[in-house]
Amino acid sequence: MKVCMGSIAPRRLVAFCLSTLLAACSSSKLNPPPDVVISNATVGGSIVTFNVSSTQLAFGDLKGNIGLWDTDHDNVIRSWHAHAGTVYGIAFLDRDRRILSGGYDGEIAEWDAQGRLLRRASAGSPITAMSVSEPDNTVITGHTDGSVGVWNLDSLQRHRRYPVHDGAVRAVAYLPGRHLIAASGTDTRVFLWRTPDAQPIALPTPPTDSRALQFSPDGQWLIGSGWFRLFRWHLGSTVLATVPTEHHGVITSIQYSPDGHYLASISRQTDSSIYFLDPMNGQVLRRFLRHDLCGNWVTLSPDGNYLATTSDDASVRIWHLGVAESQ
Repeated sequence: MKVCMGSIAPRRLVAFCLSTLLAACSSSKLNPPPDVVISNATVGGSIVTFNVSSTQLAFGDLKGNIGLWDTDHDNVIRSWHAHAGTVYGIAFLDRDRRILSGGYDGEIAEWDAQGRLLRRASAGSPITAMSVSEPDNTVITGHTDGSVGVWNLDSLQRHRRYPVHDGAVRAVAYLPGRHLIAASGTDTRVFLWRTPDAQPIALPTPPTDSRALQFSPDGQWLIGSGWFRLFRWHLGSTVLATVPTEHHGVITSIQYSPDGHYLASISRQTDSSIYFLDPMNGQVLRRFLRHDLCGNWVTLSPDGNYLATTSDDASVRIWHLGVAESQ
């Protein structure tokens, strides 16, 4: 902001500067900036996730690269080229000693902590979504051909394939311990599996395709997201509720907090806002400084201390929630 100093009396100038400073402080409190910005970390970030101990962050990008960040020392540990296409799934395994990834090249790959390939399996169709549960020895994949795959993690063998969508799969979700599976597609349809071997149930169709899916930790709800809104299905009755939010674009990624009290969310296409939302009414519980370009993915660390996001601006941003200001 440019100010003509000669046109403002000294007392008025002091008052003006104070009001400007207070406004800036207020904005910072309402939308706190990240504690860490990993610039040019990705070629358009596609996904980001924390390890079980919340000491490392793994991120994938549109060119198939994977990078690791040390949250204790704030530095990139290493990066490597993992897939011949966008990384759409990533998870830590074996007490954070191994990493499993899924890519648009139709491959599931397992890596050691140094980024060395341990094994690779072909899914037969580009992967667009992936969910992993090591305790349940299960991997769920979604594909461009509209199918959902159920894999054995130990063997990396697919033992179920469900061709459910007329179009690409947008998102998959899996609830560890409950063995619930959900999938959404570009055809706007959403399916639920009560067990991995059960036949899918078609849920009420939301008004737009659901770009993300999350089960509530208590297993009562399935939450999806689309343009401006959340979609909430009650898993007992399968009734659908549409919940408005303050997002002004399509909500591309959501994640429940470890305690299940709120959803972290990020959006794109006319909006790159980052919020904590009440999953029941969509109200903003906490705000964060938005990305410079469209948002892609949001994740919370298992211990609840960190929030991380990535976007088309090629940065990964990290907030330490223990010191971030609340709204």
